Amino acid sequence: MTSDTDTPASRLVIEAVRAALGRVPGAPDSTFAVALSGGLDSTVLLDAAVRCAGAARVVALHVHHGLSPNADAWAAHGEAFADSLGVRFAARNVDVVRAGGESLEAAARDARYRALDELCAEHGAAALWLAHHADDQAETVLLQLLRGAGVAGLAAMAPQTLDGALPVPRVRPLLELLRAQLEQYAHERDLNWIDDDSNLDTRYARNALRHEVLPVLAVHFPGFRDALARTASHAASAQRLLDDLARIDLAGARRDHRDEEGALALDALLAFDDERAINLLRYWTRLCGLPAASTARIADMLRQLRDAGSARDGHALRIDHAGHCLRAYRGAVYWEAGDSADAPDLDEGAAIARAPVELQWAGEEVWHLPQWRGTLVFEPVDAADAADTNASSDAIAESVLRAAPLSARSRAGGERMRLAAGAPGRTLKNLFQERGVPAWKRDVPLVFIGDALLFVPLIGVNRDAVSGTHGPCRRIVWRPDLLLA
Repeated sequence: MTSDTDTPASRLVIEAVRAALGRVPGAPDSTFAVALSGGLDSTVLLDAAVRCAGAARVVALHVHHGLSPNADAWAAHGEAFADSLGVRFAARNVDVVRAGGESLEAAARDARYRALDELCAEHGAAALWLAHHADDQAETVLLQLLRGAGVAGLAAMAPQTLDGALPVPRVRPLLELLRAQLEQYAHERDLNWIDDDSNLDTRYARNALRHEVLPVLAVHFPGFRDALARTASHAASAQRLLDDLARIDLAGARRDHRDEEGALALDALLAFDDERAINLLRYWTRLCGLPAASTARIADMLRQLRDAGSARDGHALRIDHAGHCLRAYRGAVYWEAGDSADAPDLDEGAAIARAPVELQWAGEEVWHLPQWRGTLVFEPVDAADAADTNASSDAIAESVLRAAPLSARSRAGGERMRLAAGAPGRTLKNLFQERGVPAWKRDVPLVFIGDALLFVPLIGVNRDAVSGTHGPCRRIVWRPDLLLA
């Protein structure tokens, strides 16, 4: 609890946590979980939660991604800190598996939330507390603005998420507090926390904003965090109204179709104007448990549905998204589970033709390719990983990269590559299909060394172009513009 010696910053933390305690569902003594990474934010949240609610009501949950060599040490630190507070501690190791075209950061975030939800269920937690703060909110709103996100994106993070699809509510007690206030609290309480070095890597858009943009904004617009928080609040209100409208439209457009529960009547959907139909499609897609589609993608869905409706030939309609496909059949529109391995490939003849771009590699870490709206990153590979046969499949010796000019080229059709020594050569079309990469994500730069195909984003390294991994090695990673960290 607060004391006479607490500073205003400390009192703000305690008051925010007390307010959140009043929103924990269930009995007054119900258990709630705190997601504990071991960083500053979650360390402060766990300490304040124990001071306000008592250790018996709290369980600390940690997710071990295994993506950092320090991951074991972080888990041990979290367990020791929870033990010092008398709090139960539970950890879960996860394997981060990327779907076709998905970023490592997005895959890790999804795996983390799945693990946290499972741990909440195992420990009977009535709510999951997350330590996001006002600086995180400002970064998220700015990133969404730069991505051209819609109202849902600008709403950013809610203080409390009560989505019926979630196992337990997700609560962010510190969302209105600044990181500086949390740091002051931590120093006053003599808390120790972990600093993740990857948070300093400005190749990630969020880190670039945090370290290079926000400090400048703070000088010229000192109230920008409050302004962006108001923007998020206004957007959240607008999104709630859009969802209310979508629920009304959905009630009139639902149609029972075979075993596809919740199918839409195609005629009812197409009777709406584009804006209202897109709003309904977004809401319905989310209701089906699928991630949101981009503005361009959802608009293309509606265009194809209108074409199918006017032609009365929806039998061949298949629009792939997130491991499902949108189908139209006998006047009904529904999502069908399944991979996209047999989806139509990118029309190579219609692919955007871009002039090749060359680089005489001399140790660069990044190669910006604005024509493809992304960047190639040359990450150093540990010597131990490079020597490991299993781990070195994507390692390229620096001597190879320096041997001839690199060039980024568009797909011309018919390109082939070999992913392992002795393996058969495969066409890019087959490899994209095998990995479930949607057709609209296949327009990526192919990296050649001289005349030999070297690397294909979302697929990997062509072993025919690489002879051994002797000496220092690099790993090539493709990062689309404004990748959210």
